Amino acid sequence: MSAPLRIGILGAARISERALLTPAREGGHRLVAVAARDRDRAQAFADAHGVERVAGSYAELIADPEVEVVYNPLANGLHGPWNLAALRAGKHVLSEKPSASNAQEAAEVRDAAAKSGTVFMEGFHYLFHPVTRRLHELLASGELGELRHVETVVAMPAPPEDDVRWSLPLAGGAVMDLGCYGLHAQRALAPWAGGAPVVVSARGGERAQAPGVDEWLDAELAFPGGATGVARCSMAHDTWQATCRVIGTRGEATAVDFILPHQDDRVVVRTGAGERTEELGRRSSYAYQLDAFTAHVREGRPQPVDAEDALATMRLIDECYEKAGFTPRPRSRAV
Repeated sequence: MSAPLRIGILGAARISERALLTPAREGGHRLVAVAARDRDRAQAFADAHGVERVAGSYAELIADPEVEVVYNPLANGLHGPWNLAALRAGKHVLSEKPSASNAQEAAEVRDAAAKSGTVFMEGFHYLFHPVTRRLHELLASGELGELRHVETVVAMPAPPEDDVRWSLPLAGGAVMDLGCYGLHAQRALAPWAGGAPVVVSARGGERAQAPGVDEWLDAELAFPGGATGVARCSMAHDTWQATCRVIGTRGEATAVDFILPHQDDRVVVRTGAGERTEELGRRSSYAYQLDAFTAHVREGRPQPVDAEDALATMRLIDECYEKAGFTPRPRSRAV
């Protein structure tokens, strides 16, 4: 048994309970401190979730010598600044995706992680779940043949108009919130596609009430080995959808919900031998992620979603925006 992580939480975001608090309690880790712009809200959060104490500010939490890991679930535009602050303070960082607002800022996060010598992980939790692992196994085994095409669709009903995900200054947009998953899932197939994909073309639609913010975006990708990809995302869809379909020369496999497999853990496989449905388990992908993060911090085990990987994903995001006629997200001034 490795020593428990000593975790500090930036903000009182709703995502924290599912993404960190429940897995941390299951793993026996310590929730040392939480900080929020509203101290009363932070206190209520601490009382509700068993956090040991409330810090007076984000900076105070990062400076706390008892906090060794900083979890950053803030609005997208605040990921970069506070990831940089935590890394420069010598803390390990588990950040919700994306790591920064744009590739330039992501490069600074990468450099800060290298200089600090601490662990940085971008929260692409789906990658650690058996659902995604199974898709990769099916390609690696040869059962699907050579990879020819990948389709990812990530969509959800529209958040309220005042939601920070519609804020350009806070790096909002469908690609930043949802499409990054699909793009990352396609990048993760590089070992079976001759390398990482590039963006061939992209088109998107602007949110009427939020100039410059993408409501939806579709991107066409190409891999060095000849395979193609389509990554679609929408933040104004009728229902939740998160499918990943990989098509090879001998068959195909579809993860029905690759992002939230605790809700639907099916992988449907179709080959010349017929069709079958595999169920891979409903344990939370966030629990698998925290296991992997802990193993890397405590034992030095390799982990695939470090700051270098985050930079590569952010470059792909910026390229999608540029090809669709949007500008990459600006750095946030609200720190």
